[in-house]
Amino acid sequence: MKIRCPSCRRELKNVPADFPHRPFCSNRCKMADLANWLDENYRITRPIGFDDDFEPPLTH
Repeated sequence: MKIRCPSCRRELKNVPADFPHRPFCSNRCKMADLANWLDENYRITRPIGFDDDFEPPLTH
């Protein structure tokens, strides 16, 4: 399985399904993303409804 890290955009190939940091490439990127949520750099600006469209995750 191939994934692209949503934090640093690094592409990883041949990632096992049970990769512990997925969808991130490393624990560092995973923790950086969490810090952005906790620092309120990321926000959900309105309630999300069932009719909202979401992009599927990168699974190529």
